[in-house]
Amino acid sequence: MTHGTDFGNVTGITFFVLAGVSDVPKVRLAIFLFVLITYVMTVGGNVTIMSLILLDHALHTPMYFFLSNLSCLDIIYTSITLHRILFSFVSGDKNIVFSDCMVNLYCFMSLSGIEVLILTVMSYDRYVAICNPLHYQMVMSRRVCIMLSALCWIFGFLEMSPVTYISYRLSCYTSNVINHFLCDLMAIMKLSCSDTSLLEMTLLIVVAEGGLIPFLLIIISYINIICAILKISSATGSCKAFYTCSSHLTVVFLYFVTACCLYLKPPSMINLDSDKFISLVYTAVVPMLNPFIYSLKNKEVKVALSHLFKHNIAL
Repeated sequence: MTHGTDFGNVTGITFFVLAGVSDVPKVRLAIFLFVLITYVMTVGGNVTIMSLILLDHALHTPMYFFLSNLSCLDIIYTSITLHRILFSFVSGDKNIVFSDCMVNLYCFMSLSGIEVLILTVMSYDRYVAICNPLHYQMVMSRRVCIMLSALCWIFGFLEMSPVTYISYRLSCYTSNVINHFLCDLMAIMKLSCSDTSLLEMTLLIVVAEGGLIPFLLIIISYINIICAILKISSATGSCKAFYTCSSHLTVVFLYFVTACCLYLKPPSMINLDSDKFISLVYTAVVPMLNPFIYSLKNKEVKVALSHLFKHNIAL
């Protein structure tokens, strides 16, 4: 049972209580095991991908450089978002200090934004590789790749600063029980009795520039890629060109479909009880699947894996 407080309209909240996904003991145990397994697989899979990219010179290309960024991001992302479920189950403590909640909120939103930006840069990389192959090495030089990667991380953290600051300034709450397993912005806004119009407008602007614009850039990149593939006379060549994009397309599809199910719906349709389960898929399953998608679909990764296994067996 969640021990929170329903206290009308008051200020001076010092801590929140995270309700979690469910209060039913058997369901909580099942969710704990599910989260623990997916977290271990996420960390293991992404560490393997990063190690392969670091050790195998054949993978020292722009595409795999950005993939290593994505793997590093997924490890940090899942560690920040899922640790409360594991901690709460083991310790029984569902309380989170107000300032820690704001940090959790900021990191969760920022890392989500960074993931969108990295996926956008990866689509641009595929666009250059297929539509402008003769100039690929020059356009996607090491310096450019590092600069694009740095911009993704910097902009991702900067764009969520205004949203977090305004959220921090919300002073009036009807309860301190957040109906979620993390400090979700929508759940916090539902508790607030402060005027949230500025926060809603700021969030709309941030989502437009940090989510909608990158999504449109990905669409434009793939429209050009598809047009270029259709012009390839050789069936083998066109299949090979599309195959190089299939992993990225799959990851983009999974990420944006789950994100749309959570955030692209009117306030009247928001149901935090059902949204928590979608969030669990969004924060646990999608990051876990990323390394497997790239491992199964990329010939270079499979070759690097076989070399690594052969090397370990030889030792």
